[in-house]
Amino acid sequence: MDADPLTHLLTRGAPRSPDLASLEAWGRAVGAALPLASVVTLDGDLGAGKTTLARALCEGAGVLDPASVTSPTFAIIHRYPAAIGEIAHVDLYRVRDARELEALGWDELVATAPLLLVEWPDRAGESVPASRIRIRLSHDTDHADRRLLQVERS
Repeated sequence: MDADPLTHLLTRGAPRSPDLASLEAWGRAVGAALPLASVVTLDGDLGAGKTTLARALCEGAGVLDPASVTSPTFAIIHRYPAAIGEIAHVDLYRVRDARELEALGWDELVATAPLLLVEWPDRAGESVPASRIRIRLSHDTDHADRRLLQVERS
């Protein structure tokens, strides 16, 4: 077994085709193991489970009210109080260019959030920190109640 619990969770411990309960349990475990100043990007099609996984990660990271974790599509940024500080959850689906990122206070979010969750990270281009955990969810065409999970740590 890996010496670092997070490394194990992101590699051999990551379910490849989880059902909802398995995805949430894995997300809570990862959230609990994340070090401060972590950036996690969540990519995938609409309805693939990005916000569901974000909620589980937040719960594991100690968000005081996990039920408050919802999609920030229209607000773009949601902040959630947690024991480790204020967790930032960003949905960049509606962001079109770097000027909009600047107006959101992107650099400050990256520099100060104890945990930064980013949905639709491709919209931020090179502004997403190189050091991050990349999670991609997609629909499992063979099993409607499951998702395909790909994890990469850089």
